[in-house]
Amino acid sequence: MERRRYLERLAATGLAGVGLAGSVGLAGCIQLGAQEAGRSAGGTPTGPGRPSATDLPVPESELVRGALQDAIPAITEPAFGADWEGIRFEARTEFGEILPIEPRLHPKDEVIGLAIDGVVRAYPLRVMRWHEIVNDVVAGDPLAVTFCPLCGSSVVAERDVAGETATFGVSGWLWHSDLVMYDDVTESLWSQVIATAIRGPRTGDELALRPATRTTWAQWRTEHPDTEVLLPAPESLTVKGAVTRDVNRDPYAGYEYSAAIGLENTDFDDDRLHPKALVIGVVAGGVTRAYPFSRVKRQGLVQDTVGGLPVVVAATEDGTLVAYDRRVGAETLLFKPGPTGDLQAGGSNWRVATGRAVDGPFEGQTLEPATPYPPMFWFAWASFAPETGVYG
Repeated sequence: MERRRYLERLAATGLAGVGLAGSVGLAGCIQLGAQEAGRSAGGTPTGPGRPSATDLPVPESELVRGALQDAIPAITEPAFGADWEGIRFEARTEFGEILPIEPRLHPKDEVIGLAIDGVVRAYPLRVMRWHEIVNDVVAGDPLAVTFCPLCGSSVVAERDVAGETATFGVSGWLWHSDLVMYDDVTESLWSQVIATAIRGPRTGDELALRPATRTTWAQWRTEHPDTEVLLPAPESLTVKGAVTRDVNRDPYAGYEYSAAIGLENTDFDDDRLHPKALVIGVVAGGVTRAYPFSRVKRQGLVQDTVGGLPVVVAATEDGTLVAYDRRVGAETLLFKPGPTGDLQAGGSNWRVATGRAVDGPFEGQTLEPATPYPPMFWFAWASFAPETGVYG
């Protein structure tokens, strides 16, 4: 009964077709490895490392049809405001009822945060769970801000495909239980986690990744009081124009605590961690390593070296998990937990959520991210990086 109710909730988001033929197990003809740096769609190394796929294209038999294309409508014209105060609209439930909705954004709600060249934006998961992709332009850069509720994965990528600015949509396919996107320029299919074309004319191309932060709305707004926040549809328009979704309701409620993996409860045999454990992954110098939130939080912080890259990994009480490059200029810093929850190194206090030094000799400087990825579920990271090590 619990399984049936879970699938009914998913169906309400447009994820129909559960149980069709196909498998997203770890085994198969797709071999996954790791590389030190990503390649853009033009093949140029760029940005922090990511897992990489070989033996492309992915056979269609490896994909699972979760919904029809655009049944989950990507946002194509995002709107932003200082908060959600005063927003009201009507939404139709899956039972045909029309209800008045007053969206509420709570302090503990999670957001994907971007701060680029003075433009600061937050994308609440309350919206992302219903739309999964936001096609945005941030500080002049066309970006796709994406979230896969089944994998818990947040990925921000540049929207350059074959030299053109593409709009990305939700294909309805899943690969390793992860969102598969399509672009409107070549209609290629792209894996969200690795930001790589896995089928179609651009197979093998990789989108350049942009680091993002996943934290709470309260934490993000404290660190960035001038932030804008994504407004829910119909304030934001989608590939289907104006639509309404009850963002006060989580269509995946209970999923992160359940034993289910994806739509088909995919087999997962890497038991080093619980499948839904939250981890942050770092790839550098041919080495891939995952840091579980629980272990990092218990220790206060972790200092490590991954493939020659010195990193510091830290967590906060509200669930924020981050990994930074410990190098500032020619100096490699040694960190320790600060008494107020900050990090301390080199005589300065550094904010966990932003990596910014707020006082001392390094005041105003910011640590570079050691990974483009905010945290995701362990099964998702291990599915795309099966050779990964696990800290601790």
